[in-house]
Amino acid sequence: MAVLTHLLVCIFGMGSWVAINGLWVELPLLVTELPEGWNLPSYLTVVIQLANIGPLLVSLLHRFRPGCLSEVPVIFTVLGVGTLACLLIAFLWNMTSWLQGGQHSVAFVVLTFFLALVDCTSSVTFLPFMSRLPSYYLTTFFVGEGLSGLLPALVALAQGSGLTVCVNVTDKPGTAEDGSITQVPSGANSTFAPPGDSGSHLQSRYLAARFPPLVFFLLLSFMMLCCLVAFFLLQRWPRGHEASTEDLLSSQVTLHAIRTPDEKPPTPLGPADSSKGQGHTEEEKAGTPGAAQLTFIYSLVAFVNALTNSVLPSVQTYSCLSYGPVAYHLSATLSSMANPLACFLSMFLPSRSLLCLGLLAVLGTGFGAYNMAMAVMSPCPLMQGHWGGEVLIVASWVLFTGCLSYVKVMLGVILRDRSRSALVWCGAAVQLGSLLGALLMFPLVNVLRLFSSADPCSLQCSA
Repeated sequence: MAVLTHLLVCIFGMGSWVAINGLWVELPLLVTELPEGWNLPSYLTVVIQLANIGPLLVSLLHRFRPGCLSEVPVIFTVLGVGTLACLLIAFLWNMTSWLQGGQHSVAFVVLTFFLALVDCTSSVTFLPFMSRLPSYYLTTFFVGEGLSGLLPALVALAQGSGLTVCVNVTDKPGTAEDGSITQVPSGANSTFAPPGDSGSHLQSRYLAARFPPLVFFLLLSFMMLCCLVAFFLLQRWPRGHEASTEDLLSSQVTLHAIRTPDEKPPTPLGPADSSKGQGHTEEEKAGTPGAAQLTFIYSLVAFVNALTNSVLPSVQTYSCLSYGPVAYHLSATLSSMANPLACFLSMFLPSRSLLCLGLLAVLGTGFGAYNMAMAVMSPCPLMQGHWGGEVLIVASWVLFTGCLSYVKVMLGVILRDRSRSALVWCGAAVQLGSLLGALLMFPLVNVLRLFSSADPCSLQCSA
């Protein structure tokens, strides 16, 4: 039964971000069909962060009306809305409307908002629900959360979305681009035939996908439905919550103090002030150092999630596509695999040392800085056109995701051992960091246009 519970928890965790992650991995195909083109990722980032109204409302109710909101009906609601929104987007994703002088993907953006509302709200509802289960199930939950990125990536890889080939094209001076070639966003460096030139040159053309976005989004709907069923079964599971008290007796640590047998499992009555007994006394003895450690943990949670959820995803196309579509697909797929693998690693090599987690976050940030630098240098990044450059960019994205995913898991475990309220505020910190990252990147990408993309088949960077 424990194995089956782990499986249900994993599927439940997969539903936390599977919808939005599915949109991201389908972007190579969507940007060729929707009028926003390669600017679509930055638009989606802002729309997704606007959905933080959901977790904001839950956090405020938790703070000012503790106990009035049960996460169980909220979870049922958001999973139902997510399943329905995935089903609708399967049929309406390419519907466009005339808005402000041009065609825009209004239906796609609106449905994306509802999917984001579901996934963002999951950060402040799924984690508190996990406090009802023994703490070792929390790592399984994070494994499922990692699979929410991996499974859609594997489906997109099987679909062949965004794969291109280089073909010879004859151009005449001043002619418009063929409708079948890659869309290039406004402000991008033009790397096609030089003005006044005519003749053949290489351009990239997208290959037809093996199955359309309709099938992909229907599969996404099925994944969301599986998550809903898993949550229903967890609610009905006879031994789902019994081990929680016993688990808290087995030397779980809260920051640097040991949780005592007198401290009861977290309750929905509010923050840590509702706890009694020796555990509360030890926290009071910790005084300022304990408060400083909590501040560091929540700040690190916000920073790490800003990088992984907003800042770097906004520029992944610019960072990788200059090295070719193969590098982009490998970086997207393998970095998605790095997330659950890091969660598995945390099961066998857990580290609650804040110093170790801080250093690992610095290392992951270094890889993220390299990815950002290559995005800024696009369309002519370092070692462009050389196999070594492709290896470096793929490895950098994998290590960036792996390091920071491990940090996120261990910070969640630390906060799980503190209280249920700590997990609620952990989810709030996740969404706050993601929101700040999105607000930072949108003007850089769409207003200042610091990033340029180009056709990798016709780059001329050797000069």
